[in-house]
Amino acid sequence: MGSSLSRAMKILTFTTLYPNSVKPHHGVFVETRLRHLVASGAVQSLVVAPVPWFPTAHAVFGRYGVNARLARREQRHGLTVLHPRYPVIPKVGMILAPFLLAAAMLPVVRRILAEGYDFDLIDAHYFYPDGVAAVMLARHFGKPVVVTARGTDINLIPQYRWPRKLILWAASRATGIIAVSRALKQALVQMAVTEEKITVLRNGVDLQLFQPMDRAAERHRLGLSRTTLLSVGNLIRSKGHDVAIEALVDLPDVELLIIGDGEDGPALGSLAQALGVANRVRFIGRVRQEDLKAYYTAADALVLPSVREGWTNVLLESMACGTPVIANRVGGTPEIVRRPEAGLLVEERTPVAFSRAVRQLMENYPDRRATRAYAEQFDWDETTQGQVTLFQRLCRHNP
Repeated sequence: MGSSLSRAMKILTFTTLYPNSVKPHHGVFVETRLRHLVASGAVQSLVVAPVPWFPTAHAVFGRYGVNARLARREQRHGLTVLHPRYPVIPKVGMILAPFLLAAAMLPVVRRILAEGYDFDLIDAHYFYPDGVAAVMLARHFGKPVVVTARGTDINLIPQYRWPRKLILWAASRATGIIAVSRALKQALVQMAVTEEKITVLRNGVDLQLFQPMDRAAERHRLGLSRTTLLSVGNLIRSKGHDVAIEALVDLPDVELLIIGDGEDGPALGSLAQALGVANRVRFIGRVRQEDLKAYYTAADALVLPSVREGWTNVLLESMACGTPVIANRVGGTPEIVRRPEAGLLVEERTPVAFSRAVRQLMENYPDRRATRAYAEQFDWDETTQGQVTLFQRLCRHNP
């Protein structure tokens, strides 16, 4: 590699999951981790965040067409982010995606190197298609590569035969693998990925951004008078907003705020109407990261009835604002909710189980200061140091 690790490592962060000017919430967890890593001074990064190619932002292309408005290069929080385009082919795209992505990025990475950014390591996020494409690029350019597994890339996508084969191919050839939870590491091991290659580095929470506010003032501002539950996430079936809505039937004095947008919005609204709880369900829509803390502070509990999870950032964000959580035992949630001041784990993903848990929590409500104190153990320092140590070790072993 010809580089000395006495200076800051140069990494190439490679992912399609990264916020941008037209989708500021897209993959914000990847950006947050990277910002803390770069702030350590041990690493500098150039971000390559490819987006699907579309000829125009015309409405016929729906939400995908907005990528046509995106600049090829932008600055975010002091980091240079490149947005090269890659082709996406409908229907057959899932199988071809890593190959198309890697082929489109070859000249991009070649130009980055020619312009003098001789990076030490590729830092890839999400195994499919990003991680597979990153391994292809790393092999071509003779660079080490670390792939971070984040959730559905391991819990869902490997159900499909060819993507599973490609994920296993990439895992066997990656220099290192990061899993954001022990549960995700175990899922990789069960797929026959070498255990010794996997490092668990959980996500942290921004304790400066997410902190308690004046609760009475925020509840008054938001017009809240009842016991208030909060459900945060894309309006898709796997997030379980429907379970939260159905739980209200047995909780007549409770209201629910739902933050997020997505294709299931109309169906969730119809469900609330059919159950007679529409007057106690408020669809807030998408909310900026910096504005979320007001809702976390104002709520009595965050509920998360997800089908699957890797490491759920909203749980930590809520607790950092002093609000306990109720989540079903899935993925990495048992690694987050471990004590009474954090909240409760639900064993069954049913409306009855969640309504029972809400009553149980309210009858023995934790001190909100203790909930905040619990969240403080999940800062980013440990994860940042873990990345620095891992990246340095892998670079030394791949000169």
